[in-house]
Amino acid sequence: MKIPHIKTFRRYQIDLFIVGQLALVFFVLTLFLVLPVGTLLIKAFVYNGRPSIRYFRDLFSDPEAIILPPKGSLIKIETTYRYEILPNGTKVLIPEKVIYIGKMGPDFGYLLNSIFVAFFVSLISLSLGVITAFIMARYSFLGKHIFNLLLLIPMLATPFVSAFIIGKVLGRVGLLNYILHDKLRILPYRVEISGLPAVILIQTLSFFPIIYLNVYAAMVNIDPSLEEQAENLGARGFKLFRYITWPLSLPGVAAGLVLVLIFSLEDLGAPIGLSGAFGHGLHQKLISFMIYYEFRRAIGGISQVYPATYALAVFLLLIASTGFIAIKRYISLKTYAMLIKGVPSYSRVRKPSVLGLISIYIFLLLLVLTASFPQIGTTVLALTDWALQMRPPLPSRLTSEYMLSLVTDPNIFKAILNSLLYSGTAILLIMLVGTSASYLVARSRIPGKDLIDLFVTIPIAIPGIIIAVGYLLFFATYFSGTLLSPFNNPGLLLIFTYTIRRLPFTSRAVFAGLQQVHISLEEVSYSLGARRATTFFKIVLPLIKNNILGGSLLSFVYSMSEVSTSITLSALNPTQGPITFKMSQAIYATAAVGSVSIAAALGVLLMVLQIMAISISNYVLKQRVTLVGV
Repeated sequence: MKIPHIKTFRRYQIDLFIVGQLALVFFVLTLFLVLPVGTLLIKAFVYNGRPSIRYFRDLFSDPEAIILPPKGSLIKIETTYRYEILPNGTKVLIPEKVIYIGKMGPDFGYLLNSIFVAFFVSLISLSLGVITAFIMARYSFLGKHIFNLLLLIPMLATPFVSAFIIGKVLGRVGLLNYILHDKLRILPYRVEISGLPAVILIQTLSFFPIIYLNVYAAMVNIDPSLEEQAENLGARGFKLFRYITWPLSLPGVAAGLVLVLIFSLEDLGAPIGLSGAFGHGLHQKLISFMIYYEFRRAIGGISQVYPATYALAVFLLLIASTGFIAIKRYISLKTYAMLIKGVPSYSRVRKPSVLGLISIYIFLLLLVLTASFPQIGTTVLALTDWALQMRPPLPSRLTSEYMLSLVTDPNIFKAILNSLLYSGTAILLIMLVGTSASYLVARSRIPGKDLIDLFVTIPIAIPGIIIAVGYLLFFATYFSGTLLSPFNNPGLLLIFTYTIRRLPFTSRAVFAGLQQVHISLEEVSYSLGARRATTFFKIVLPLIKNNILGGSLLSFVYSMSEVSTSITLSALNPTQGPITFKMSQAIYATAAVGSVSIAAALGVLLMVLQIMAISISNYVLKQRVTLVGV
């Protein structure tokens, strides 16, 4: 179909509208993604103006970087002492034995610790996610829809606070020991879980729903006739799952594993939250925390950063990219074609036996209660005096003090306004760039449009701390003294980090919408003499507006709960810090009475926003939408 008013490049059907969209996408992606990350790569491989691997030699020569065999032991029993007040008021020292899990090791060094944690988080999340997805996709039972909703609760982001709560529950004088040791006398010794095992536990509880959702979507879309044919040939039980269901679910498994791997490597919420609960420890010896701490320490200027930190950042980027490519490559080597297209007309859902039903209820109840405890604890912490109670570790009264502080405390209220301003402005840019990029990929004939698609979606595979370090290097070096200087105006840069980091959520939603709009509708408009811009605004845009809205809502709530870039850049000018920066300060950097409960109140605010976004997206798009939309 010939499009009117195209003056040049007829072969590629390029007009001023396409040129304008291309210029916008190219400018934003180049200035706020390619150049910052490229500057980090150059900084890591250049020494005294010449190509060099000196910083990498310094990194790998650090005795704390790689420790093989690892130092310490996973489990260690020690005798500690605590004060107890007798009825007559006398203080006495009471000896007690404590089983420490993770506090004394294992320590592989901060390079291998992150890989160790990411591997086990991915492995355990995969096990829980696949089992849960299989139950929800293949069995029908009373309360299934309720469990469908409850399994989404662990995905409600409460940065830092959830890790702090888990740390307090698992601590030596925490809730777990109070119940099992002090009251029920089930445990002969007190138990404390910290270090790397605590990080693995916290991340698994947060991330396993990602794999569950992706595998569940893959399983419900499997052609039922394939499994029925296998059963006719004698395949039953685990054999059927191994040779039919599992292979056809691998695309969903891969999508979930990629996200879990990257989220685990970049996570700062767990180490910072555990630092608030336990202080210094092995939970801090992770790549993401080491990079964050080094740049947080160098507030006076970028020259104060230890140079090997650049190599450490590139090493993290390499691990994330390698994992991303390896999993995607493995999946691409296999074929998953089915006989049907779209959603099957019927599904293989059956009722379990009585014993099976009991097993399902026990598994799901334990999983939901355990995985949702951080969100429940955050709510309790925000509405009671729990943070102020040491012994017993239980709340004694309800209070609205901390929730009211969100509007009465000027510093907290300013942080909320900052988040709304940064996220709201970022959403406008995301809508412009995401819609333009998706339209170029779906409708234009320009060469290299696959590259545009790659750069629009690749931020999901780049750890946030890498983006933050890239911005610090690039803008501090080339925009010093300007509005874009991270030391003068980090809030402005946060808008662009949110734009880049959350762009994939909107762009993929818009692209899906464009695939559902048949090209013939646009061709009719062109045949009547309409320009491409007119067709876009009057035909295409109204048809995909719901996709834009749904994707933008997800991008908005993810921007509001953005951690890595927010806390790294905001440390340069705390007055411009958003909600997550204020939460990190309350957990990690201050000792003010009630500060943890204020952070919990901010966590409740974030959860409310996320629930509203999911509900509105589900209503607008008329389909099940979650906080993992890519």
